[in-house]
Amino acid sequence: MPINRRQALAAFSAAVSALAMSRTARAEFDGPVVRALEGGDDFWIAQDAYIYGYPLVTMEMTRRVMTNVAEVEGTRGPMGQFVKLRKYPDASFRDVTAPNADTLYTTAWIDVGDEPWVLTMPDMKDRYFLFPMLDGWTNVFQVPGKRTTGTKAQTYAITGPGWKGALPAGIKEYKSPTSMVWILGRIYCTGTPEDYAAVHAAQDEFKLVPLSAYGKSYTPPAGKVDASVDMKTAVRDQVNGLDAAAYFTLLAQLMKRNPPAAADAAEVAKFAKIGLVPGKDFDAGKFDAAFAKRVPQVAFDRIMLQFKVNKAIRNVNGWAFDAEAGVYGTNYFNRALVTAIGLGANRIQDACYPTSQKDADGKDYVGSNKYVMRFPKGQLPPVGGFWSLTMYDENYFFVANPINRQSISARQNLRANADGSVDLYIQKDNPGPDKESNWLPAPAGKFVLMLRMYWPNEKSPSIINGTWKPPPVRQATSS
Repeated sequence: MPINRRQALAAFSAAVSALAMSRTARAEFDGPVVRALEGGDDFWIAQDAYIYGYPLVTMEMTRRVMTNVAEVEGTRGPMGQFVKLRKYPDASFRDVTAPNADTLYTTAWIDVGDEPWVLTMPDMKDRYFLFPMLDGWTNVFQVPGKRTTGTKAQTYAITGPGWKGALPAGIKEYKSPTSMVWILGRIYCTGTPEDYAAVHAAQDEFKLVPLSAYGKSYTPPAGKVDASVDMKTAVRDQVNGLDAAAYFTLLAQLMKRNPPAAADAAEVAKFAKIGLVPGKDFDAGKFDAAFAKRVPQVAFDRIMLQFKVNKAIRNVNGWAFDAEAGVYGTNYFNRALVTAIGLGANRIQDACYPTSQKDADGKDYVGSNKYVMRFPKGQLPPVGGFWSLTMYDENYFFVANPINRQSISARQNLRANADGSVDLYIQKDNPGPDKESNWLPAPAGKFVLMLRMYWPNEKSPSIINGTWKPPPVRQATSS
């Protein structure tokens, strides 16, 4: 969804108008938009190119960090090898923001540009799971799992752009639009010792091999460690730290094996003016070096501005969620925004993540207060998979608490009220033995809530079509 200057000005005006033209509101929007508009055409085109390429560059930098090891260790593993997380993170976990305590990840990065890779999945015995496959542009191009393909054993060949050939009998082809593929599998687990053991056994039955090794004995090679890869700085900071010339040089290289979609042709054609042409090296001679630092700064501001003007983001009862994640079409702004704040997002048909930073009165959540989230009778989140409400501190990390409960869901055997409604008690202190089953512990300071809905109903009641809405979280009393 390319945005020209007139559209940007309209978005700016609408956003400021919605905020009653306060000085604070104008300052919030004025900076990124006005800075974007004050440059010439080349400056504008360079920003659009930066925003367009942000997902592909971020995916590559993420891949480098996650695969830069000789063997699987922790959350990292070499190309073509599954990383299998064996337990839920605790409150000390800081590897990624907004971790979950509902599914165990089984993930891998593969390159299908030279030959296909074969993914074999075991009989999951009716257990909920999903294995979304992301291309280099962060689109979920396939998502085998309980919702889409069932839980019986299944085998797929993931093929790259332009691949043609014959596959062994019984293997279904999934064609990736790009050479880069991230398999981001999730398997539901209750977290009990018995269920951990069952999921671990299932994880170990997932197999991933190049097509040339299918049906043969295969030992994956050791990974290659590149000492030049920064393994400490957060990926987003690494991407944002690139000047425009370095950024476009990398983007041009990546587009050779991860081509733009056909629908992007008109947008991509504009970028030739600044030296960026798919299939070719970046021609820095056509790029104004004076833009090297300004383009990334202004373009990233415009990406984050989408929090306020992006029509894909719905706001309901103090909860916000992206209704178009996972499949972006030509909405390049939304694709870049999700990359920046939630890389690896699912399609909404598979998972929806309403997030709340303020209570029903628009005030920040603070653990010294007591809050109640009330679901009327029969109005718990309507899903085909499962739902949960997760507690994070203000930096989106888990919170240490006396009962080691990071999320609350139906598996806590929630107690209903006399009228059939269900109250969740969100506060720092234990509400007492009669309410503890419904208690989500909070930190002493600020916090954030995330409602996870896996396989949300597509027919009413449904968060997808708006016939079901997350209830507001209201302050009960102040201590």
